[in-house]
Amino acid sequence: MSIYNYLVKKPNNEILSMQTYQQQVMLIVNTASQCQFTYQYEDLQKLYTRYQERGFTILAFPCNQFGEQNPEDSQTTATQCKLQYGVSYPVFDKVMVNGEKAHPLFHYLKHEISCKDMPRDNMQQQMLYAHIEENYPDYLLAPNIRWNFTKFLVNRQGHVVHRFEPDDSILDIEQAIESLL
Repeated sequence: MSIYNYLVKKPNNEILSMQTYQQQVMLIVNTASQCQFTYQYEDLQKLYTRYQERGFTILAFPCNQFGEQNPEDSQTTATQCKLQYGVSYPVFDKVMVNGEKAHPLFHYLKHEISCKDMPRDNMQQQMLYAHIEENYPDYLLAPNIRWNFTKFLVNRQGHVVHRFEPDDSILDIEQAIESLL
């Protein structure tokens, strides 16, 4: 199985093959409109603007699975991303990323590269860990996605080469992207 075997849905219900992104470096992200990490929409847009001419794209998949932090429908979310954060990269239909109803693409991604141990080095990490442990303990188990704004970096050949957790440094993500371009 390859990342190119999957289909995704746009907010307007149009079905798109992941083959559309062959030969591109992709950063695939589960997002949310009302999350403590929502500011990352702007950081991601800066990366997209900087590297899109070199064959890089970001694919955002809104998800309401973590604390119901994306209650809007897919069309509203896509519009909000564009108007509030200047997002010009593709925003797709809302998906589930964990459990039996997880979108097949995310099932594939998280099984290609599992999560590392969740650090608790600072207050933000400790609070997020405690919240997940209390409300979604299964999400702490590998290979589950723990929270919004988990990112998967895919090379030009369609291989998942890196997984970034929500609080990973945007500078580390940028370095990894540059190494593939």
